[in-house]
Amino acid sequence: MENLELLLHGFTIAVTVPHLALMVIGVLLGILVGVLPGLGAPNGVSLLLPLTFGMQPVSAIILLSSMYWGALFGGSVTSILFNIPGEPSSVATTFDGYPMARDGRPTTALATAFGSAAFGALVGVILITFLASWVAQVALAFGPAEYFAVYFLAFASFVGMGGSAPIKTVVALAIGFAIAAIGIDTVSGSVRLTMGIDELVKGVNFVVAVMGLFGIGELLIAVEEEFQARAVSSRVEWREVFRALGQLPKHGVALLRSAAIGCWMGITPGGPTAASFMSYGIAKRFSRRGERFGTGEVEGIIAPETADHAAGTSALLPMLSLGIPGSATAAVMMGGLMIWGLNPGPMLFVDQKDFVWGLIASMYVGNIVAVVLVLLTVPVFAALMRIPFVVIAPLIVIICAVGAYSVSNSYLDVVLMLGFGIVGYLFKKLHYPLAPLVLAIVIGDKAEDAFRQSMLMSKGSLGIFFENRLVTSLVVAGMALLLLPLVLQIVRLWRGPGEAAQEKARII
Repeated sequence: MENLELLLHGFTIAVTVPHLALMVIGVLLGILVGVLPGLGAPNGVSLLLPLTFGMQPVSAIILLSSMYWGALFGGSVTSILFNIPGEPSSVATTFDGYPMARDGRPTTALATAFGSAAFGALVGVILITFLASWVAQVALAFGPAEYFAVYFLAFASFVGMGGSAPIKTVVALAIGFAIAAIGIDTVSGSVRLTMGIDELVKGVNFVVAVMGLFGIGELLIAVEEEFQARAVSSRVEWREVFRALGQLPKHGVALLRSAAIGCWMGITPGGPTAASFMSYGIAKRFSRRGERFGTGEVEGIIAPETADHAAGTSALLPMLSLGIPGSATAAVMMGGLMIWGLNPGPMLFVDQKDFVWGLIASMYVGNIVAVVLVLLTVPVFAALMRIPFVVIAPLIVIICAVGAYSVSNSYLDVVLMLGFGIVGYLFKKLHYPLAPLVLAIVIGDKAEDAFRQSMLMSKGSLGIFFENRLVTSLVVAGMALLLLPLVLQIVRLWRGPGEAAQEKARII
């Protein structure tokens, strides 16, 4: 009851004309940042942060958090319409969102994505409101071993539940690990796999890889198949938007499951990107229409979008209660708190109640504002699909090239982006999954650091991964997922030689 009273007090702070105006401005800026590949929420919040130094802390954090919500929503737009993820966590949305839009249903795809995202964000805010103390206790138990266990579980979920051939999934993960290892070894400080190219010391930027794998890779496939975009009527029926939103309750199980995955990965070091990939893989495994994933399936949009926003929202909880940011954007916001003279941690809830609960209340209102604004812009975004492919194709190349170059003002990044485009083309032609490759590039180095730190702490003993119930549960769950394809194959061997031969062919 105390939390509810504090939340109501927070609404009196957040729901004022100046703060509502800041929410609208922040969301609109966030949508723009999310739509433009290469920027992303962390960069957008970083650029906006200096402008908040003269503002009151509550107003400043409302502006920054609203920009965060807008960026999360905006990242879905280019993922669905052009197969170019505006945000790293929007990559999984491209798998079914883009095929649905290409099939002449961009309004349905966008409305489904925005509705699912709103549900995930709402669950994340409710988690922050009612489970702050419990989450703080769980997060405090995390050390290097627990960090690695979470990453291991994310990787294993693709092998056991990704739906693709396990061997191909392992190959994709291995290539991703190799790419993530390029640059400076953060544990020993040595330089590795740079092939004498000085610019590779900084490593391969994720944005560069994603724009190549998805933007250029899909473009090459489209050119080869002489793809022609289906024209979409310039008049978008709002009935279609509301019909798509009305269909969401039919997928209640997928919504709740994805929200749970997102919240867990948000308060632990997994983050929104890993959450969206894991949620998509699990949804594909358990869905009755799993074989249709990748062709424009509704649950293929619901799963990553719900998990992405649930993780992005709940990532603010460990930042506020423990001073441990759950995402890159949360880390930037934590820097802002310190600049404003506020110290994140348990005492923040005691000494700065107005600030904390004003922020939490603004999350409810800010997400509503974000949903309204993105839904109002659905007709604009959907109309973009009417542009002829001969115009869209060069535009995609220009966007990818400019985005890759702007990451670090390096021509090498443009070359790498084109190289990743060829890799993406080959992966699709050979039917290798891209999702495990991208996930390994994103968090492969973090998983390696956590593993090596664990080994240093235990003097090389793997027993550190079985020291307590939490890490043991995560590791055992990951191992079970790794062994799941083998177990299923053994079961089919018992059932009959015909099914066994089919399973062997699928795995190979």
